[in-house]
This record gives sequence, structure tokens and C-alpha cells, in this order.
Amino acid sequence: MKYSRFNAYRHASCFSLKVKGFILLLWMITGLFSCKLHAFDNEALIPAAWQTEVYVPLIEDKRVAFAGNHTATIAGTHLVDSLLQSGINIVKVFSPEHGFRGEAAAGEWVDSDTDSQTGLPVISLYGATRRPTREQLKDVDVILFDIQDVGARFYTYISWMTYIMEEAALAGLPVIILDRPNPNGHYIDGPLLEPEYASYVGLHPVPVVHGMTIGEYAMMVNGEGWLTGGLECDLNVITVKNYTHGSRYSLPLPPSPNLQNMHAIYLYPSLCFFEGTEISVGRGTDKAFQVFGHPGLPQNHYPYSFVPESVRAAPNPPHLNTVCHGLDLSVTAIDRLAEQTQINLSYLLEAYQHFPEKERFFNNFFERLAGTSRLREQIIAGYTEEEIRKSWQDDLESFQRIRSKYLLYPDFK
Repeated sequence: MKYSRFNAYRHASCFSLKVKGFILLLWMITGLFSCKLHAFDNEALIPAAWQTEVYVPLIEDKRVAFAGNHTATIAGTHLVDSLLQSGINIVKVFSPEHGFRGEAAAGEWVDSDTDSQTGLPVISLYGATRRPTREQLKDVDVILFDIQDVGARFYTYISWMTYIMEEAALAGLPVIILDRPNPNGHYIDGPLLEPEYASYVGLHPVPVVHGMTIGEYAMMVNGEGWLTGGLECDLNVITVKNYTHGSRYSLPLPPSPNLQNMHAIYLYPSLCFFEGTEISVGRGTDKAFQVFGHPGLPQNHYPYSFVPESVRAAPNPPHLNTVCHGLDLSVTAIDRLAEQTQINLSYLLEAYQHFPEKERFFNNFFERLAGTSRLREQIIAGYTEEEIRKSWQDDLESFQRIRSKYLLYPDFK
């Protein structure tokens, strides 16, 4: 298998501090204590991007394509900016859903463009194509990948990563992944995706919450032969220092426009199912993925109300300019959300029970989010949360055995 684990201490002694590397290392040290990096644990978590002594030697004197977005920062500065300042030859950027600077709305077509801050060509992989073309890779020696994921199957960054790995494998290019902590990496839960429901919101047979960092996930995709045609990517994963799957990590930046804080990130795996229904998750408000509601839900049971409006992050949200009745989950204690070890199905089950026109509750997107038709069928049939969870257990145990082969960090208990 063509992947490697890198340890900063193992390689530091081998790194001759050339001028480029020395400048970048000094810059990193001086910014260490000003970075908005928040770890709830006693030990500071150091994402791979900070460990320049490990990966700069791998990209010096090479033509580098950077794959990432606005979350790829160290010491409050974008990684692309800092690498360019140190003399690294970045020739282009590949960007995911929401764009390179993270400003586009969910599902919004993103055109390729030139980055105004660096002058680099930014090739959108959420527009005319979702894969880099062979022509776009001809002037590239290595792909450097850095993005903050949130650990849910339907968050599209892992699908985007898979397509990059596939095209890199076809072109014979190495991919270096700079790993970052998974804020939902402390549990696994949800139904496994079935092959007939594979889409950009779920490509692989994994549960909704997979409990892996993006680097571990890439290793699993590579090692299990999940790349198209059994391709194998030349993959190097640079690890996070001091991270375990029990770590609590507060993201320094919103990973996308509608996940603005840790409440939304913790609630996302539970509330995203509503995107396959008539229920609003608060897009068009300042509490996206922290509330849910619908004009038809009974106000006596759902006392909180909100009105979705057209905003940059959600230009045409569900139930635009209409009062929705629901629940405000932003008032939930953050510790309670951080300690959850299951998707909360009660939101979905109770909303269905109280919805006045049940035949209109689901839409065709629901199966792609769930990864199976069983969940819709179980909800309609009146299964309890316990019965639904029981139907997942064998699949979760099978996945756990696969997952365990690719873990780079101590697992949760």
C-alpha cells in the first residue's frame, strides 16, 4: 500500500534548515501563541499544516497544486500565502464546494477564477467539473491537500478528496494530506451507505458518522480499494500531534457558510437528515443547523419560531419569508453536545409524527443522505428509535473492524 505516516520528531533531525524552510519555521514559531487554535484538552493539538519541518522538504523545488479552502491556515494566515512567501512553487489551487475562500452557498455552482490575493489560478471542482482533468495536472509534480472536515458522510469534502485521489492515481502524482482533528471523531453512528444510493453526499459504505480524520479516511479509501477500478493513490498523511479520538477540538474557522459555530458542527449529523424533508434547518437565519422548523408544525409542541430570509449563505432557503415553528437547539449546553455519542433521531421521528401531511414529509434527497431506503421505511412504519438503532448495529460492528486498520491516533473508548 502506497501511504506513509510521518512523525515530526523523526524527521526534524533530517531536515537541513535551508533559507526557505528556516524563514517559514521562524514565522510559525512567532505566530504560535496568537493562532486561534482552541483545544478543550490540556495538551495543544498541532494540525499537520503547522509541522512545516515535515512536509516542506517533500514539496521544495516541485510544482505544487494546492487542494483546499479557507480553513487551511496556520497562525491565522492561509497556508498558501505562507508557502508562497517561503518560496514554495504553488502553481494552482483546486477548490471544493463553497469555493477557495469558503464564501459560496451550499450547492452553489462555483466558477474557476483567479485568486485576487495571490494571483493563482483557482480551478473549481464544484462547477463545470468535480475532478481535476489530465490537462490540469500536466504541470503538477505533487498535490498538497489541507481542509477541515466535520466527520459526517454527507459533508462533501471527503467525496471531493476521493475524486482528487483517483485522478492523481491515474496521473501518477503523489498526494500529501495535512491532517486535521475531527470535531465529531469521538463516535460512529448511523446507517451504512448502500451502493445503489452512492452520490456526492456519500460515496462509500460508511456510516453517517465515521469517526475518522480526513487523513485516516483517505487511507481507508485507498486501502479498501474504493477508488474507481481499484486504483491506488501514492498517499502520504502527515499526522496531528497530541490528537486522540477522544479529543475535544474547537474549530478556529467555520468550515462552510452554514456551519458557523461548534453548536452547528455537533448538531449537523443529526439535523442534516432534514435536508431530505420539508423541514427547514434554519438556512436563511443566523442559526443554521442550530434550529429546525416548518410552517405546519404545531406551535404548542414547537414554540420557537423563525423566518428564513434570503442571505449570502442561503439565497433561496426553504420556506423563504414564512414563519416556521420548531425548536431552538442553540441553547443546548455545548458540553452536552460535545459529549454525545449518537445521532439524535428524536428530532426527526417527532417532526414526522407531528407533521400534518405525512405523504409530503420526505423528498427524493432523503435516501441519498441516509444512504439507504430503510430509514424512511422504518419511520413511516412507526419504528422506535431503539428499533432503528438496533438495525444498524451489525453494520456498525463490521465497519468498526475496517476502520480500525487505518487509525493513526488512539481511539475513543
